[in-house]
Amino acid sequence: MTLDDLRAFVAVCEAGNLSAVARDLGCTQSAVSQRIKRVERAAGIGLLERRPRGVAPTQAGRILHRAAADGLSGLDLALRRLADLRAGDGGTVRVTTGATTVRHFMADAVVAFRARHPHVNLEFRTESSSRRCFEAVADGSSELAWITIGPPVRGIEQHPVVRLPWVLAVPADAPLADRKCIEPGELAGIGHIRLPENSTSRMRLDGHLGHQDTGPVPPSTTSVADWDTALLLAELGVGHAVVPRLPGLQATARPALRLIPIADLPPLATGWAVRRWAALSPAAVAFAETVTAGLGGAVAGGQVTG
Repeated sequence: MTLDDLRAFVAVCEAGNLSAVARDLGCTQSAVSQRIKRVERAAGIGLLERRPRGVAPTQAGRILHRAAADGLSGLDLALRRLADLRAGDGGTVRVTTGATTVRHFMADAVVAFRARHPHVNLEFRTESSSRRCFEAVADGSSELAWITIGPPVRGIEQHPVVRLPWVLAVPADAPLADRKCIEPGELAGIGHIRLPENSTSRMRLDGHLGHQDTGPVPPSTTSVADWDTALLLAELGVGHAVVPRLPGLQATARPALRLIPIADLPPLATGWAVRRWAALSPAAVAFAETVTAGLGGAVAGGQVTG
């Protein structure tokens, strides 16, 4: 049994179809079948069973699939690091982020890191949710991901870095614009701009506002894909937006917008997601530390291990 045999086995488990994997690998279905048979001989037990529309892992197959997928993703990451070292370019740091993360959380850190590590490549990959960021870390395509801290995820460490208070963004000429603070219960009945459907930040906000002590979740009139769009629409008078107060976001920089603190809402924690902090490359650790220090946080503080 070879690593390529294990890769084929994992691919078949995930695709549920030998011919699809054969097309992806550029070989025949018979060749894929032979790889699966070698894995089964090595395991000493059947790993796949035929179904009307393909194949599915047996109980033993599911056990091996989970272990092999985790091991291969870690191995692939290690091989990429070795390639970086052979190339002598100082390595590559691959970071998965949301659409506006670099602007709000990393802009100064990127400049500082580039000045200190001019030969390290920085690669940023944009995803639309924390779940997709977790997947990028889990499969080894990224070493680091910037996420909204959520419930534990198996095989992923979450390191909170900064906690963001919630604010209500309203146009400068809105009736609420002169308020110094607003209570969560007052949000009921305010037409607001909805955060992304499957985002951790929206689930956290809905959970807070749906609590009996803080009042019902306010009605939604408009939905957006990111916090920046919510702020822009609020500034344009489309509606009010309940958003976290992002680092460096000052109302004075947007004279047509007012940011009103919302009392008694727990702040939204954001930070790093990694497979294992201790296994990060030196370049990845240096970048994470630069971002964390720039936000005033402690490096890898408050670890939550899934």
